[in-house]
Amino acid sequence: MSNPIIVIGSGFAAYQWVKSFRKLDQHTAITLVTADQGADYSKPELSHVFSRHQQATDLIKQTAAEFAAEYNIKLITETIINEINTAQQWVYFNQQQLQYSSLIIATGATSFIPKFAGNATDKIITLNSLSELQQNQSQINAAKHITILGAGLIGTEIAIDLATAGKQITLCDKAAAMMPALLPDFIAAELHQVLSQKDIDLQLNATISEINTDGKQMIISQQEKEDIHTDIIIAAMGLAPRLQLAQQAGISTNRGIIVNNMLQTSATNVYAIGDCAEINGKISAFIQPIMLSAIALAKTLAGTPTPLSLPPMLIKAKTPWLPLSLAGITTAMDIHWQIERDHDGYIAKAHTADKTLIGFVASHNKQKQVFALLRQLPPAL
Repeated sequence: MSNPIIVIGSGFAAYQWVKSFRKLDQHTAITLVTADQGADYSKPELSHVFSRHQQATDLIKQTAAEFAAEYNIKLITETIINEINTAQQWVYFNQQQLQYSSLIIATGATSFIPKFAGNATDKIITLNSLSELQQNQSQINAAKHITILGAGLIGTEIAIDLATAGKQITLCDKAAAMMPALLPDFIAAELHQVLSQKDIDLQLNATISEINTDGKQMIISQQEKEDIHTDIIIAAMGLAPRLQLAQQAGISTNRGIIVNNMLQTSATNVYAIGDCAEINGKISAFIQPIMLSAIALAKTLAGTPTPLSLPPMLIKAKTPWLPLSLAGITTAMDIHWQIERDHDGYIAKAHTADKTLIGFVASHNKQKQVFALLRQLPPAL
């Protein structure tokens, strides 16, 4: 028998690759090794659970055993890969070497938490996975006041969800505006106003000097601002791709594991997909590019070499108080904006100086028009 394809990780990228590959090849051996329990669940739903009064288990579509049985794979859970040897094509775990024919690294990313001064950095929690939700849900449910660090997409979604569930929320960011990587200033200002009207305490331009505990509460000290007293702190300050395993194996990394348009790393027969992969200097930690990456790599490993191509991609923010969809370039300095607004919402179109459409943001009922606009944008890759 030939050596199996080995997959490291059990997040959306890994499982989407398995599903896509099995549509093309039902027989090639696959071994998947994951550090967690290996349940198949919908990660985007993590930022909805509190307003819906769901438990972590409600998000599980299939257990690891059910997934392994349906897709005819060997699934090894709660196991850390200790080493990759790309020259001899084996991985080492549980005191054994396992040879691979191809290796897919889908180790994802961890939530980034700066090393704040103070005695409470280790008490900051994150919600980047089902296991993190399971570990922290009872603590979050019991809290009255919650502070979220990071007013980007995920932090804003979590803040709205927890506020909807009846929590007092403070949302902190060192940036001057909401969702600065995605929204132009005039829409960020509108989102700011909406959240403020819903009694979310927004602390922007915030520089945190230290975080400490005082009895059951935590105290966030800010430069030139009042301290924040809170029950728990959730960090949503971005993601840090897991690179250690690739780096140990001598595979080229930058912010992520560097791959070409075939999703191949610098090592022969080693690929990377998902939140840990970097292509053309970018990490695309959204569902659509990860799904398309998994489909392309499935075709390649099933015998039809398929380079990844990405169409213009829509980002739908889970911000029910101000429903937003956006695509393309929306935060460059030299954008010329055309704004159309009526009682159904607005569409803000981003143009270059020569009137080429390069991006847009649509709100409320105007989101019905986004797919026609999407077709006018250049491909992402």
